[in-house]
Amino acid sequence: QVQPVESGGGSVQAGGSLKLTCTIFRLTSCNYDVSWHRQVGGLSREFLARIYKDDSTTYADSVKGRFTISQDKAEKTVSLQMTGLKPEDSAMYSCKVDPSAPYNHPDPTCRVTYWGRGTQVTVST
Repeated sequence: QVQPVESGGGSVQAGGSLKLTCTIFRLTSCNYDVSWHRQVGGLSREFLARIYKDDSTTYADSVKGRFTISQDKAEKTVSLQMTGLKPEDSAMYSCKVDPSAPYNHPDPTCRVTYWGRGTQVTVST
């Protein structure tokens, strides 16, 4: 299996916190960047945060200051700590794994992008 797996979703009241985890499998012979996205129903996916192989990060304005992305390279996990949750944060949250140098990589698993299936977050008032 190469598809990443998200965990940690659930239901929380407004103002609460959740920590999502993206577990990455295989990809042992390449570097990669990981991002978190969310989607509500049939709407477009919304970018939330990205962490690069050098641990630098970027955030969408909508979550800056409330969400924190981090990674544990030894465990091959990327977490999204979410605080100050609002009802409008309710969505399906997914992680995306982008190998850093996919073109003609000798390992075929390092040539493509992988999306997880997602974990649902519901924030109630």
